[in-house]
Amino acid sequence: MTSTAIVRFRRDLRLHDNPTLVAASEADRLLPVYVVDPRRVGEREYGGPDSFRYQRTGGHRARFLRESLSDLRERLREHGSDLLVRRGRPADVLPELAAAVDADVLHEQALPTTEERETGAAVGDALAARGIARRTHWTHTLHHPDDLPVHPTVVDDTFTPFRERVEAECTVRDPVAVPDLPSLPVGTPAAGELPDPLGSVPAEPPDERAGLPFRGGETRALDRVEEYVWAGDHLREYRETRNGLVGADYSAKFSPWLAAGCLSPRYVASEVARYEAERVANDSTYWLLFELRWRDFFQFQFLKHGGQQFRREGIRSRTDIDWRWDETAFRRWADGETGVPFVDAAMRELAATGYTSNRARQNAASLLANDLRLDWRRGAAHFERLLVDYDPASNYGNWAYIAGVGNDSRDRAFDVLSQGERYDTDSAFVARWCPELAPLAAVDPAFAREPWAAPRDVRVEAGVELGLDYPRPMPGLGDRYDGIP
Repeated sequence: MTSTAIVRFRRDLRLHDNPTLVAASEADRLLPVYVVDPRRVGEREYGGPDSFRYQRTGGHRARFLRESLSDLRERLREHGSDLLVRRGRPADVLPELAAAVDADVLHEQALPTTEERETGAAVGDALAARGIARRTHWTHTLHHPDDLPVHPTVVDDTFTPFRERVEAECTVRDPVAVPDLPSLPVGTPAAGELPDPLGSVPAEPPDERAGLPFRGGETRALDRVEEYVWAGDHLREYRETRNGLVGADYSAKFSPWLAAGCLSPRYVASEVARYEAERVANDSTYWLLFELRWRDFFQFQFLKHGGQQFRREGIRSRTDIDWRWDETAFRRWADGETGVPFVDAAMRELAATGYTSNRARQNAASLLANDLRLDWRRGAAHFERLLVDYDPASNYGNWAYIAGVGNDSRDRAFDVLSQGERYDTDSAFVARWCPELAPLAAVDPAFAREPWAAPRDVRVEAGVELGLDYPRPMPGLGDRYDGIP
């Protein structure tokens, strides 16, 4: 009897190292499917007494997803298969497709957050009602949950003990090869057009000032690994350069492809191991794996704590912080108009490109959560909409961490002015994204980072009138931003 399987792609838009695809390919016939869930693209509302609505997917992420789906379809066609794309609730769409091709089983990726798990469970229930099995596979992290020293629901809430145990007691599984893909089932429906835009979200092209224009898809992901690790030989200095702000290669910038699943973290680890064997093993090669384990940490934390991770009080249940709700202040932060150039540059780069560096993100988040004390979840939701590398666990986990309600009991507030001085010494980042301050940077980089500290005659000569050409620092930031001459 001929067996027929469906493989549903989620955040695993690749053929390489995809155990879900390997398992599904054991069937005689295989139907690859991607479902655009309008609930993931449109607005979302948090529950509870302090709920708020926001758009979940912005133009940069919509473009990247569409490019990733287009590339996945092309790669599947090269292997004699195809990708069906449908729009709707997965629990409605997938049983209908399964019935149309007489499928026996659906294979899909398991994911850590509450919403993703609930969506998967709803699909399983709908399939079970028709006598169709659902099989899940964990493919999103460097380490498989079954290989951890303890069950994911009891991992340590602090990163360092988690990392030390994983490094001492765990290995990384080898990537699996791309399987031979079975033929499509008889009676397979038309593949369907890729949604352009996704839902009602207009795609946005990359800004020409972007250090690295991100294009979605597995093909580009593998090319980026080749460029960064091998052709450019940048990995050997990753630890020294990773806090950069301007350019393509100060960091690996694999995160957009990892988030969408166009790139496997285990494949990255295998390339690091090959690089260490063929070129050099040093602190930088270790540090790239260190960062992948940070990513793992947040994935497993969301398996452990579930929806508590998204609540204002966080996993530490903190009720001692008086979070404010000030729409004017929030909009100034979101629009890059706080009057603090280092943060404004980060927010403008994010809006224009869908990306800003980890260092810039941390400082922007700290200003919102620790200096202005605005509800940190609004900042996280704003990042969710804009980031081309949005990953729910990494995004909300890092925001809660900075806000003091997450995985660290220490004060994680940043001294934004000192950070700008240290990491943007020549003010190249500020001048790039706040060009009205470039004339001040030409006189003295410190004046571009702190324009209120520049003598009035210098500002006049540079054509920078605070409050007109560039905003004065917004209220609530403290004495260091006062006393403008």
